[in-house]
Amino acid sequence: MQHVFDLIPTIAESESTVLITGESGTGKGLIAHAIHNQSPRADNPFITVNCGAIPDTLLESELFGYKAGAFTDAKSDRQGLFGAAGEGTILLDEIGDTSLAFQIKLLRVLEEGEYTPLGSTSPVHTNARIITATNRDLQDMADRQEFRRDLFYRINVLPLHMPPLRERKKDIPLLLKFFLKREADIL
Repeated sequence: MQHVFDLIPTIAESESTVLITGESGTGKGLIAHAIHNQSPRADNPFITVNCGAIPDTLLESELFGYKAGAFTDAKSDRQGLFGAAGEGTILLDEIGDTSLAFQIKLLRVLEEGEYTPLGSTSPVHTNARIITATNRDLQDMADRQEFRRDLFYRINVLPLHMPPLRERKKDIPLLLKFFLKREADIL
């Protein structure tokens, strides 16, 4: 973990896309937040999107927004999360759970720095930094054509692997001490 902590300041200064991998519960989201907090974007929003929990049809409108009339009940324009992130950071958690169709749209954001809200014909520029996270083996998925290889290479610019706790047993006493102190402070 010390190696991961040592990399965070360097990664934070970069504008490159980050791919954080590791099993569920290893703290991928915490590391993404730490990268944001140490970056020049720290005063801007940090937005987390759990891509695995949102169906693709909703994910697109959540991320890119939509124009009035784009679909039933779209009575007014709605800014998406990329727009809300502004100059900040957006964490696309569980990126390995997105469909190939959605991945094409995300690839455009990474390549062109723009997206098109649903129901619009005009692209919108984004300057949000993208951090992705997954517990899946994207290289293997790309080899099996279950994940776009071009997207994998775009998000794997700065790879960071979070080891599970069973591989860092020396951290257990530190974690135990932290949680005991936190619980004692609450009582």
